[in-house]
Amino acid sequence: MADEANRAAFMEIQGRMIELTAKLKQVQNQMRNKEGEKKRAFLTLEEIRPLPEDANTYKSIGRTFVLEPKSVLVSEQEQKLQDSESAIALLQTSKEYIEKQIGEVETNLRELLNQDPGLARQIMSMTVM
Repeated sequence: MADEANRAAFMEIQGRMIELTAKLKQVQNQMRNKEGEKKRAFLTLEEIRPLPEDANTYKSIGRTFVLEPKSVLVSEQEQKLQDSESAIALLQTSKEYIEKQIGEVETNLRELLNQDPGLARQIMSMTVM
C-alpha cells in the first residue's frame, strides 16, 4: 500500500516537474523575444535621432511605407523600448518564481526517494522508451 502511495506521489512530482520546466522554457523564449524587440527599438532610435527634424521618415505598415514625422517615430520607438524593458522585468520575476518552484519540487523528489529506497531502485531499473 505504501509502495503504491509512493509511486503515485512520484508520478505526481514527475508531472509537476515536467509542467514547470515547460513553463520555464516558455518564459525564457518570451524573454529572448522581448530582448530582440528591445534591441531593435534601441538600434532604430540610434539611427533616427541624428536625422534632421525635417527629414522624410517612413513607417512600415505591412508591405506599405507611410510618411511620418520624425518625432512620431522616435516616440513610438521609445515606447517600444520602455514596454520591452517592463515586460522583461515581469518575465524575470516570473522566471525566478518558477525556478524556486522547481527547486521545491526537486527537494520533494529527493525526500521521497530518500524515504523509500526501493522506489529509487525501481525508477533506476525502468527503461526509457
